[in-house]
Amino acid sequence: MNKILVCLVAALAGVGSAFPATAQDVAGLAAGTVIIAPPRTPLAQTIKGGLSVAYYGANKDSKAYNEAQKLYFFYGARHFEPIWLDETPDGQVAFSPSAQKIIKLFEAAASEGLRPSDYLTAELDVTTVDNDPIKMAALETAFSRATMRYATHIYTGRIVPGSISSQLDITPKKLDEASLLVQLASSNDPVKVLSALEPTHPEFVALKAALADFDRIQAERPVQIAAGATLRPGMSDPRVPVLRQRFEIADAGDSATLYDDSVVDAIKAFQKTRNLAVDGVMGPATLAALNGGAPLTRADILANMERWRWMPRDMGAFHVLVNIPEYRLSINRDNREEYTTRVVVGTTKNQTPVFSESIRHIVVNPYWNVPSSITKGEIAPAVLRNPGYIDSHNYDLLYNGTAISPYSVDWSQVSAANFPFRVRQRPGSGNALGQIKFLFPNKHNVYLHDTPSKSLFSRDFRAYSHGCVRVQNPLEFAGALMANETKISRASLESMFGNSERWVNPERQIPVHIAYFTVRVAPDGSLQSFGDIYGHNAKLIAAMGLDTPAPAPEIIAEIGDGTISP
Repeated sequence: MNKILVCLVAALAGVGSAFPATAQDVAGLAAGTVIIAPPRTPLAQTIKGGLSVAYYGANKDSKAYNEAQKLYFFYGARHFEPIWLDETPDGQVAFSPSAQKIIKLFEAAASEGLRPSDYLTAELDVTTVDNDPIKMAALETAFSRATMRYATHIYTGRIVPGSISSQLDITPKKLDEASLLVQLASSNDPVKVLSALEPTHPEFVALKAALADFDRIQAERPVQIAAGATLRPGMSDPRVPVLRQRFEIADAGDSATLYDDSVVDAIKAFQKTRNLAVDGVMGPATLAALNGGAPLTRADILANMERWRWMPRDMGAFHVLVNIPEYRLSINRDNREEYTTRVVVGTTKNQTPVFSESIRHIVVNPYWNVPSSITKGEIAPAVLRNPGYIDSHNYDLLYNGTAISPYSVDWSQVSAANFPFRVRQRPGSGNALGQIKFLFPNKHNVYLHDTPSKSLFSRDFRAYSHGCVRVQNPLEFAGALMANETKISRASLESMFGNSERWVNPERQIPVHIAYFTVRVAPDGSLQSFGDIYGHNAKLIAAMGLDTPAPAPEIIAEIGDGTISP
């Protein structure tokens, strides 16, 4: 390649000086200009021509435009000279040593949960170049595009979250491609540079290891317990001997099929490790957990690896994670779980959105400002039937911000569709938000809160709210959440209980991530699967072009407690 360039430069001596450097405005980037250096060889001129066509020919603000702009600026800064092509001793064009190392990464992309075919395209066939400058230029730029595609995929994922659902309010991380290309071009170890882009969270690392060891993990699934009636203490069932074998409980002789105390205690211990209701009853959820959850597929692992790529790279040394499919909240410090409790999340109709924010306020004795959708859909019809509904449920009826008596309204002039009032529920023991809520300002008006409807936490299916997240043990959670605060504690918050709303502002904002993982890694390293309650997992698998999983059993109906709540 050096010989080729020397010959071309000699033939066109002085070409570089004929083209003055130009300043290119950087639309949409930081204020300033990018200096486009003049091409000094025909090959460089050819590369510039190809990049110009892609750059100026694409629709502005499109993905193709952004990609072409970054490549144009990058090569422009280096006089449009190639970085991925080299010359063999016999004068043939070949990939440079750095390019060959990156190609090996492309070939092993499946181990990262990616598709080699996304990068090893026909455009990278070096055997078709034949020392043709135009083909060289096309090959050079194609390799840069493939490398940036790979880097983007391992850094922020293949799929844009919002394309799966509007409830996935996740902004993809930005990759500085120009800076990355400079690093790659100057590095003797481009593999190390690219590998540093993948998530470092322990669960992502564990999922990647599980992908590599998938066949063995599937072969080692626990002995399956047959489906059947719910087992309660004192019952007899032919499946009990299998349970005894599973938990290494001594044979009970003639009572081998008896679901006795020893088996019940083993089930309770197991339920505790899986965050199930610890009642010793082997119902559907416990049976599914005993059988390792729904059979995992590679597609499940790949989809959850993709979701980890969507997560912020820095989740915070001390943060809250709410996993919707798991119906569970945890407080984590330095990637270790310090506290966990059950939660209730939104129904399939009123889904809890997926996003990240920071807890900034704690409200004790909160008012509940009823969302307009609940006011019009549920409260308005009840008030139209009986104006006394307002007082009986401890509500305020607000008109232009002022509380008015429902008996002062001519309800014959009002309808549910034309309901000019706001409704709020006063603080108290029956308030839908309970005694405390945790605010992290967001456009969805979603937050964590207490609830008077405690019975729902004993259920294994817990998607009942209007979108907010109800916390089973809010005061325990508050105490653990305030572990780093010097002036706020569980005791100080409890001392504020009463009928007046009180706001408390922690000194430190605490990151909170509402996530959607259908596969988690248990403390013992095993994989746990959870139901795809909103269908996000199936949609992502389809978008990634993976095998479609068998549909999960559909819950036709769940009997709730009838309490209106966020």
